[in-house]
Amino acid sequence: MRVVVADDAVLIREGLVRLLEEFGCEVVAAVGTGDELVRAVVALRPDVSVVDVRMPPTFTDEGLRAAVETREKVPGAPVLILSQYVEVSYADDLLADARGAVGYLLKDRVVDVEEFMDGLRRVAGGGTVFDPQVVAQLMVRRRRDDPLTSLTPREREVLGLMAEGRSNPAISRHLVVTEGAVEKHITGIFQKLGLHAQDADQHRRVLAVLAYLRS
Repeated sequence: MRVVVADDAVLIREGLVRLLEEFGCEVVAAVGTGDELVRAVVALRPDVSVVDVRMPPTFTDEGLRAAVETREKVPGAPVLILSQYVEVSYADDLLADARGAVGYLLKDRVVDVEEFMDGLRRVAGGGTVFDPQVVAQLMVRRRRDDPLTSLTPREREVLGLMAEGRSNPAISRHLVVTEGAVEKHITGIFQKLGLHAQDADQHRRVLAVLAYLRS
């Protein structure tokens, strides 16, 4: 997996590089500004970029804005945001093209390296991985014409866990139900959202999660 790392803090940037290399990734660029991130993604076309939200010059949301720009220049370029806080407006922009391959994790929750690497692989593969707190803040702004009103409370719960990047077995363990029950709920979600069986399950899963996060 070819990765670009973008973080202005040298110690964190180098720590991420070392961690990724230990897990067999090839870090093709490690940069400290949003402009450098955009140039690296356009030139190198990595499998995924790991991007900090706060970068020079204002240390507010330059990383997120650069991530959005990379996906405009390289449509669907996989991006995993790492942040200490939730910036909802640009999270919306990342979701706007409905292509998937995006993730947003809070740094203080990334304590399990295996879980972080699993999330990175999911994003690189076109999936979505969102921190529960990010999901919660995105949901605060639900529109009245919510397209998910037809879902049952359990289906919403399953879809929320899907948005966090959890697999079917992980969802079944969390809800203390069988994997068969989880699959039944997911099938119901697909049907109610008009996601047809002729599409690949992974594609339908991404579209369902994006509908949830953007509603």
